Amino acid sequence: MVQIAVFTIPVYALIVIFGGVFGYLKAKSKMSLISGLVSGAALLATWLLPGATGIKLGIATAIAAVLLITFIIRFVRTRKFMPAGLMMLLSLAATIAFALGWLA
Repeated sequence: MVQIAVFTIPVYALIVIFGGVFGYLKAKSKMSLISGLVSGAALLATWLLPGATGIKLGIATAIAAVLLITFIIRFVRTRKFMPAGLMMLLSLAATIAFALGWLA
């Protein structure tokens, strides 16, 4: 489980980055672009950290949990599955995967 969770970090990071870019291109949302790039870069930097896997997964869990909360709030406000609902579900899956890997 740990190896799967670590492999999931860059995958989720790229999804977050592309989601931010897509949000900017579609809705001209600078906040989406900035949030996506910063969060995705933080996840990639975490993945590239040398050393303990537990630290990587702990940081990734925290970032994914913050994004999960953010997307829950956006989904409740907009009631639209795209993009907030989709990113909420992906963030939930990532948070669970990272947390399970971290606790393993």
